[in-house]
Amino acid sequence: MRKLENSELDRKSIDDFKKSEKTPLILVLDDIRSLHNIGSVFRTADAFLVEKIILCGITATPPNKEIHKTALGATETVIWEHHENVLEVIENLKKENVLTLAIEQVESAVFLQDFKVEKNQKYALVFGNEVYGVAQEAVAICDGCIEIPQLGTKHSLNISVSAGIVVWDLFKKINWNL
Repeated sequence: MRKLENSELDRKSIDDFKKSEKTPLILVLDDIRSLHNIGSVFRTADAFLVEKIILCGITATPPNKEIHKTALGATETVIWEHHENVLEVIENLKKENVLTLAIEQVESAVFLQDFKVEKNQKYALVFGNEVYGVAQEAVAICDGCIEIPQLGTKHSLNISVSAGIVVWDLFKKINWNL
């Protein structure tokens, strides 16, 4: 077995990425403090052709050298926008018939492995602050919640790890009906 060289990976150019059909996922990051988490989410969004990232509240925006350290150029490919108020963002997405889902541990959450995607449905995944999670006010107006099952002693996962897990799972279900 031999590791492939970057030149053998057949990756898209920035232009090709921008012209590509996107995965019907929008990532909403609310009050994310860590610039490295933000950059990591951009990189995940690039990997799975996510439609857009919406940065809310105190979440920093590109260009930023600390975000770039982990994004490694993904801020140039993934469409993003910034809004102050996550509640307004969620309400506007719902008006556009985007199904809004908080990624959080709440009563009546659907475990990720049990979540079923609907054909021709666009999803917005709302991720919250590293310490406090998704704000209760945001949870309350989302269409639903997805919970990542955890079996250890910790109460939560890092936001960039959570985003990677959920995006990969939904990407599989959307593209391969798994």
